[in-house]
Amino acid sequence: MKPQREHVTVPDGASWALLWRELPNLPFEWHYHPEFELTLTVNAAGQRYIGDHLGDFADGDLVLVGPNLPHTWSAQCALDESRPVLAVVVWFSRDWVDRLVAGLPELAPIRRLADQAGRALQFSAAVTARVRPRLMQMDALDAARRLPLLLDILLELARDVGAQPLSAAAATLDSQASRDRLGKVLDLMHQRFAEPLTVEELAARVALSVGAFHRFFKRHTGKTVTAYLTQLRVGHACQLLIQSDKPIGMVAEAAGYRNLAHFNRQFLAAKGVTPRLFRQQYRAP
Repeated sequence: MKPQREHVTVPDGASWALLWRELPNLPFEWHYHPEFELTLTVNAAGQRYIGDHLGDFADGDLVLVGPNLPHTWSAQCALDESRPVLAVVVWFSRDWVDRLVAGLPELAPIRRLADQAGRALQFSAAVTARVRPRLMQMDALDAARRLPLLLDILLELARDVGAQPLSAAAATLDSQASRDRLGKVLDLMHQRFAEPLTVEELAARVALSVGAFHRFFKRHTGKTVTAYLTQLRVGHACQLLIQSDKPIGMVAEAAGYRNLAHFNRQFLAAKGVTPRLFRQQYRAP
């Protein structure tokens, strides 16, 4: 599966779009679009994929993704299964930002924020805590009252000195052919990460030699195939440790590890704690 181009529709009477998305889980849906996307994820923990970035996220994750940067969030189920996973998504265009600043130069910090978002930005916990209630208000407001609230949020985010870029570069894929190839490979890896997967099989899927495939994959993800698969498997194990009471051995097997000692070593190397301690820390009151 290549990253799908998503068509964002701005409703009549508005200059930007808001999506209030409630789901039982977050499926892996690798996509991109020319708009900026600000996403607050609530009641979920899992993995975040943006360009060449692969990392864990938890409840309250707040990220601004730049135009045409492939991305998705993935979580098996809600943290509190009595409530749905919620994604509060704001889309706006580069033209929208430029017109704002042209008419209201006081909003220049929003342009600087947009310039930095080409690599995607994860915002600090302190700033996220301040803007989260404002984002959660938006669905109850009409279009006219949402706009000043959004501008206030974006100005707050522009002042976040703790915001961290996620992707190594804004232009992570140099052509449509590269997008297609990487999409096919990621699709296979996400479908079968718990099974034995060889580099030869992955390279054959996109008609590259093994050597060329190694170079292609490292250039566009910043990781080796082994490191990427390990991160997928450990990330899946984290979800199971947080969201289930399965024994550690069953978690290891579900994540693709046939040897429990090997799983424990790789988990400790990735997370700095054992799987058992990870579960205890996450569930600590």
